[in-house]
Amino acid sequence: MKKNRITLWVILALIAGMGVGYYCHSYLAPAAAKAMAGYFSLCTDVFLRMIKMIIGPLVFSTLVYGIASSDASAVGRITAKAMAWFVAASLVSLGLGLLFVNVLQPGVGYNLPIPAQGASSGIAASAINLKDFVAHMFPKSFFEAMSNNEILQIVVFSLFFGVALGTRNKGGVQSALVSVIGDISHVMLKVTGYVMVLAPLGVFGAVAGTIAIDGLGVLAMYGKFLGYFVIATLTLWALLIAAGYYFLRGGVFALIRAMRVPILLGFATASSEAAYPKVLEQLEKYGVSDKVAGFVLPLGYSFNLAGSMLYSSFAALFIAQVYNVPLSLGEQVTMLLVLFVTSKGIAGVPRSALVVVAAVLPMFHLPDAGVLLLLGIDHFLDMFRTATNVIGNALATTVVARSESLCDAGADTGDLPAEEPEAA
Repeated sequence: MKKNRITLWVILALIAGMGVGYYCHSYLAPAAAKAMAGYFSLCTDVFLRMIKMIIGPLVFSTLVYGIASSDASAVGRITAKAMAWFVAASLVSLGLGLLFVNVLQPGVGYNLPIPAQGASSGIAASAINLKDFVAHMFPKSFFEAMSNNEILQIVVFSLFFGVALGTRNKGGVQSALVSVIGDISHVMLKVTGYVMVLAPLGVFGAVAGTIAIDGLGVLAMYGKFLGYFVIATLTLWALLIAAGYYFLRGGVFALIRAMRVPILLGFATASSEAAYPKVLEQLEKYGVSDKVAGFVLPLGYSFNLAGSMLYSSFAALFIAQVYNVPLSLGEQVTMLLVLFVTSKGIAGVPRSALVVVAAVLPMFHLPDAGVLLLLGIDHFLDMFRTATNVIGNALATTVVARSESLCDAGADTGDLPAEEPEAA
């Protein structure tokens, strides 16, 4: 029971949040329900603030320790393997969205009039482009990157710092600073355990606050779109797990079991940051070397957004169908390639997938105001996107570690090392 305590409390918080949120939406005046939602969101804000508090130091310490403890050739191989997986997963996700929208046609039959010229979605999308993304990768200040939780900037600085620190290792003996940073990474994982005690509270607040304002009726209004998107998402999960099985054999099922709490956290809070520390902790418990986990996982949170890729292609083509704007197969494929490139700049952007879709629509003579059609259920869609990203990043990190013989878990037996009791 100790082993499953956090999982149980998160599930109970999810159910309680739905019940309390539904009660507030149904029996309170709209103004009162909105006020209650504000109090509920306070619970989530406190939890997410504490997560943000540990993200920067955790990424920096684990990444620097992993690089400084490895030789340069290993770092290059790991990077190449990780990026190959990321690109393949992104393209498969985009292609799957293309397939399902064309087969299921969730937007056909609406025939909405195209909004008047100049109508806006209200979502700032013009700032997203490859040039700005490349420039944004490199921090002006390490401390600014840490204070803003700019994961990609922290990764870039950590790469330079870790390689430079690795040159201080003499005769196979680690420098004292490498050992200190390794100790810091383990301390941060311990802090993560303490923060996770608040996870059920954060989950309750996120779900209750959303449903108190929008109610469950919004799901019925968009039932067709949401149902088809869930089918596409579950299909992507099956493909990702199948790819993991090819490399890990039976160990992939033990990995998914180990990820149950991070997946639930990501799903309930719709926040990748909330799940990140627990993903890292569970990967190390599973047997993935901390050198690989600390290096590949931060990269994955910037480049391996399989759930967001699936949603972007699904949503963009859905909007084209709703406005009855025909797109040839060539135009659809071109749109997917633009989404693929544009999406690499969305890490840390609020409503990131919606921002990408809004940025790409005008390129294909579609109104960016079309994203307003999905704004009401975006939080619920984001829950599935985030859970998919968690699964994809966990699989990518484990497969890369296995290929480098840096994963101790039994690939054929699926044995999972015993978990330590969760913090009370």
